[in-house]
Amino acid sequence: HFYCEELEKEGIGNLFLEFEKLKKRLYKEGIFDEQHKKDIPLYARKIGIITSPTGAAIRDIINVTRRRNPTVELIIYPSLVQGDEASHQLIEGIKYFDNRNDVDLIILARGGGSLEELWAFNDENLAYAIYDCNKPIISAIGHETDFTISDFVSDMRAPTPSAAAEIAVFSLSEFNKKIEVYKDKMFKIMKNSINSKYDNLTILMNNLKINNPIKYIANEYIRLDSMRDKLMYTIKSKLEHEKKHLAKL
Repeated sequence: HFYCEELEKEGIGNLFLEFEKLKKRLYKEGIFDEQHKKDIPLYARKIGIITSPTGAAIRDIINVTRRRNPTVELIIYPSLVQGDEASHQLIEGIKYFDNRNDVDLIILARGGGSLEELWAFNDENLAYAIYDCNKPIISAIGHETDFTISDFVSDMRAPTPSAAAEIAVFSLSEFNKKIEVYKDKMFKIMKNSINSKYDNLTILMNNLKINNPIKYIANEYIRLDSMRDKLMYTIKSKLEHEKKHLAKL
């Protein structure tokens, strides 16, 4: 016989069990629901990055931003990304950017690591800080196969920091191409409109030549003269007739 106080699945550590337990509880509370997630802006001009200032994540984000659109401004909030103090600093970074009116989007990022190294992103207080933030947040933590609580509660999860930059930073060249397409469409619409109005004006001018108002007025004057002569003749004849009748009487 033996007595057991606790059972644990083989190959699964305490951290993973804690992660699953917290994930289930927060899921039931509804903070992962899609209806709470904010839209990622298409044309962010200023992006806040919360990460280690010396890690690979920020270098990847900067490189992608320079390639896609160097006019987009990145503001880095330096933070620990592992250890006991990391989650507190990450929360402060979210509050800092949430209070700035000029920041359009926030990226929470760090490179890959073990479950222990990524544990700061499984903090419950951090999850609620992400949920309560008024700015949209992209979570870019670890590699594609790594998942944290922050990934589930964020407005969008990116598989890597580089992918987060691809999502957040709009391509300047593609934007300029769209402008050219819109310009061509507007030019064609304006050209067609002008041509249509010119054709209508040509038709009107031709109608004026055929139905010249001056000619119409002249014809009416002639008709008016004819009617006046006819009227005068009728009156004169009537008077002559009445004179003769009066003479007889």
